[in-house]
Amino acid sequence: MSEQPRTSAHQGDSQHPNTDGPAAHANHGSATSHSGQSPWAGPSATEHEDASETRDPDETPPRRAAATPAESAVFGRPEGVAGSFDRSNSPDPSPRVEQAPPPPESLTKAFGRPTNSSESLQRSPWDSGETDGSTAENPVLWGDGNEHDPWRDPTTGAVLGGPALTGERDEEPASPGSGPLLSAREVLFGRRVRPWSLVTLGIVVLLVGAAGGFLGRITAEEGNPLTNPDVTLATVEPGADRPASSIAGAASRVVPAVVSVEVRVGSQGGTGSGVMIDGNGYVVTNNHVVSMAADTPDAKIFTVFSDGTRTSARIVGRDPETDLAVLKVEVGNPTVAQLGDSKNLQVGDKVMAVGSPLGLESTVTSGIVSSVHRPVRLAGEETDTNAVIDAIQTDAAVNPGNSGGALVDGNGAVVGINTAIRTMGTSGSGGSIGLGFAIPIDQVRDISQQLIHTGQVRHPDLGVDAKSVTDGAADGAQVQNVREGGAAQEAGLAEGDVITEVGERAVGGADELEVAVDEHDVGTVVPVTVVRKGRELVLDVTLH
Repeated sequence: MSEQPRTSAHQGDSQHPNTDGPAAHANHGSATSHSGQSPWAGPSATEHEDASETRDPDETPPRRAAATPAESAVFGRPEGVAGSFDRSNSPDPSPRVEQAPPPPESLTKAFGRPTNSSESLQRSPWDSGETDGSTAENPVLWGDGNEHDPWRDPTTGAVLGGPALTGERDEEPASPGSGPLLSAREVLFGRRVRPWSLVTLGIVVLLVGAAGGFLGRITAEEGNPLTNPDVTLATVEPGADRPASSIAGAASRVVPAVVSVEVRVGSQGGTGSGVMIDGNGYVVTNNHVVSMAADTPDAKIFTVFSDGTRTSARIVGRDPETDLAVLKVEVGNPTVAQLGDSKNLQVGDKVMAVGSPLGLESTVTSGIVSSVHRPVRLAGEETDTNAVIDAIQTDAAVNPGNSGGALVDGNGAVVGINTAIRTMGTSGSGGSIGLGFAIPIDQVRDISQQLIHTGQVRHPDLGVDAKSVTDGAADGAQVQNVREGGAAQEAGLAEGDVITEVGERAVGGADELEVAVDEHDVGTVVPVTVVRKGRELVLDVTLH
């Protein structure tokens, strides 16, 4: 920065020690009259002389009232001070202001002014005599128009420019040379470990690893029986492949043909199961499931399929003596169950019970055939069923709500209709204990066809009332009375006779007598073996 403005200010101060004088005011006014120039380019002495020579002689210079003693005491210079600052009484540096230490001697010699030199750091070419003499006077800031030079204007913003060296280099920079390669020891340990120590450490690591591997092998072989060479594992087939004869395969075929049966009579109701046996919408179920709605006009029966379809149903016919009934539903293209052959069942065959126990639709349980040709008497307080069935016994879980559902063999064919269970409770309301009973499908097929065609069923009748008896060596059904005009009277049976066989089936009691007679058709001549007063007789009976 030029020191010219500071020199002009010092000259004004020496000529006019008192700032209240007219000359100081005139100088101030002259400085403000050059508002068109840069504030850094103050008026030179020549310009002041030109201004005084061109001033109008008639113009009255501005005057200012003299300062009062109070103003002079407050704003005047102290006595003995001619300049702007009193250097003799300068206060001590504030302890809060850190004073910079003097620069080193090397920096002073390199960048400081020469000794006893007052030359400014910013010098114009005219001061050093480098101009060609084309300009007569020293222009402000070294030339006209330089007041807008960004290097001279302190208000100019920062601008990114090109590199200071624009010329091409004559020599290419030397590429750094490759140093010596470091060894693994230098990289890992920085030459702090001797080579023989590394070798020893490696040997120790190998020994520890070998010992650990040996112990792990011994532990694994002793603790896991699957890897013991003395154990032979059984081979199994992949579980994902389910043959058609598996429980899953059979269930997938029969479940869509089993429906849930709902009966509503006013505020009362019940649930059971049924099996679709015909493509025209005929469903077979138990009589005790729908008997409460048989004689009630406002009763409603619904069937619910495995896909959630709900359809109303009506009773086609029912048979209390075999506990079977047939319903009719209006549904298109139903899935019909495949009916099997119950006479070929053997004890131990796999079976499944499919139905809606306790209202849980499409429930499947599995078990085996526990017995065949088991006489079971059926009766109930809220039903007119009074029948003795030649049941298939199974240990598959059968619970209330399974009645009317399907008993299915391993091939997916229906071999029986689940009907009853034996429980431990006295009221008969308990759950399954593994004793379930189903009506054989051979009998169901015959009874259902009669109900669909005629709405009723004709059963053969022997014409006697009997009770179960035993003498310790043999069992049988003793005739209590012979009904007049019945088949037994015509054949010559008498009271007190003990029936031991009907046809080819042995009779061990009164219930078995009923199922033995019911195996034959009306009008069939059947040989009946009786014991009368210790003598065995065979009588031919024509069933009515």
